[in-house]
Amino acid sequence: MASNNPEIQLKLKILPDSPGVYQFYDKTDKILYVGKAKNLKKRVTSYFNKNLDSGKTRVLVSQIADIKYIVVETELDALLLENNLIKKYQPKYNIQLKDDKTYPWICIKKEPFPRVFTTRRVIKDGSKYFGPYPSVKVVNTLLSFIRDVYPLRNCNLDLSAKKIQEGRHKICLEYHLGNCKGGCEGRESEETYNQYIKEIENIVKGNIGEVIKVLKTQMLAHSENLEFEEAHQVKNKIDTINRYKSKSTVVSPSVQKVDVITILQDEKTAFVNYLAVNDGAIIHGFTVEVKKKLDESDEEILTHVLLEMRERFSSITKEVLIADPIDTEIEGVTFFVPQRGDKKSLIELSQRNAKYYRLEKMKQEKIKNPERHTERILNQIKVDFRLQDLPVHIECFDNSNLQGTNAVSACVVFRNAKPSKKDYRHFNIKTVEGPDDFASMEEAVYRRYKRMLDENQSLPQLIVIDGGKGQLSSSLVALERLGLRGKIAIVGIAKRLEEIFFPGDSYPIYIDKKSESLRIIQYLRNEAHRFGITHHRNKRSKASLTSEITQITGIGPKTHEDLMTSLKTVSAIKEASMDSLSSIIGQAKAKIVYDYFH
Repeated sequence: MASNNPEIQLKLKILPDSPGVYQFYDKTDKILYVGKAKNLKKRVTSYFNKNLDSGKTRVLVSQIADIKYIVVETELDALLLENNLIKKYQPKYNIQLKDDKTYPWICIKKEPFPRVFTTRRVIKDGSKYFGPYPSVKVVNTLLSFIRDVYPLRNCNLDLSAKKIQEGRHKICLEYHLGNCKGGCEGRESEETYNQYIKEIENIVKGNIGEVIKVLKTQMLAHSENLEFEEAHQVKNKIDTINRYKSKSTVVSPSVQKVDVITILQDEKTAFVNYLAVNDGAIIHGFTVEVKKKLDESDEEILTHVLLEMRERFSSITKEVLIADPIDTEIEGVTFFVPQRGDKKSLIELSQRNAKYYRLEKMKQEKIKNPERHTERILNQIKVDFRLQDLPVHIECFDNSNLQGTNAVSACVVFRNAKPSKKDYRHFNIKTVEGPDDFASMEEAVYRRYKRMLDENQSLPQLIVIDGGKGQLSSSLVALERLGLRGKIAIVGIAKRLEEIFFPGDSYPIYIDKKSESLRIIQYLRNEAHRFGITHHRNKRSKASLTSEITQITGIGPKTHEDLMTSLKTVSAIKEASMDSLSSIIGQAKAKIVYDYFH
């Protein structure tokens, strides 16, 4: 059921292939539906690319006026965030969670000889909570393993030191079964018991390598004893634990009520993401695009958007998480820059959503106005590479050889930041003996621009040399010989750290790894490498086809190919009878081959 709304069609084209939660809005900006997806692009597109059987779903799709999404790290995070948003907004087309069911957690109770148990209620009593988990089965498997390995108590007695000394408690059946060490009668020290708890915390935090190792040992032992049913049960435990993820970015009991705001910007635009967290769960996620007017700083834009978001969502949260320190003060608000833990994860999630929103806008621009998109990229390259002219025409050179043989050089051409494959050129190196990469580069650059000058072709605004200072210097020699040095911008790019070398500079520069400029230059370099390697491989292949058979007067490549196809090796051809050869290549040529070897 395709949508007639061009904005919807555009959004469908640029959705990311990432886990997340999508939200459908009607024309009044009211949420119609919230859904989770392992792959946002596939899931959301499926609503519009197939004949829907359900009449209710067809009605839903017909009402969709806008699509928004929040990108998360995992499917579990998507599941939990969907749960939060459904409870918050109660969309018309979602199943309503009338019992307000929440996901299970593992609780390590704050008390002497702490109990470890599963719960759906997170209480602020100082206890430690881990999760949430996607299913009770995962929690039970984990707790079952913990109880198999550690002798923990499961009673709810008050095991304070005073009551143990007074002898208020007696050991129970669990002690006699070996499931508990009898801390209630002082038969186990609290220090020993707390060591178990530390190890258990490590397990439920996700450090399950040791757990898996112990279970595999158990499984092999059962298998060796021919206890296959028990071995299979242990294997199921391993599979379940391998599937579980103990940490969630979107739900965390350690982060109660905070706002999160981050910014990502380029030359003319800033993208600000805002997350609202309440009772440890994300309840709002919103990204806004800000057009810069007067080269405003990150701090100015961030505080402006923060105040607008807090007013829009009626937030009175006192703590705001940010990625970098700011000097601005807002009454009743404390800014905090987290360095680790759950709060740091929230900052990273916010930054990821700002990044995806920016990519979405760039894709929209590319589809709607490809010329403007190209111009923006070329302007960025012009700034990053210190060019005087817009680099509409860029060329890149790369060398290939194998132990000094079959040396070739490749030149690839980009026009308007896109490959112009009809202009690609190969150069078989003619004047260089042995593996001399510098001299090969000089020859290729000289031949390329000598011919362009002779034919009055337009020269590029930027030349990129795949290599460091040595290859760049050799290229400059070639341009000097042609009188072009200083007339064409030229840089070298070293593979190891993506260093950019400029003529006359002793030290390279490093362009931002996320920069579109660097991506275009890397694309150029990779194309040159691919094109050169392909030609070099073909050249080696042709050279390797030359064999003793092709040296025989009167025998050409076609006859050689027929013989090799049928008899596979030169040795087999030598030993073949006259009749055998005649059946493959005819009597006249068979006689030539037979006489040559006999």
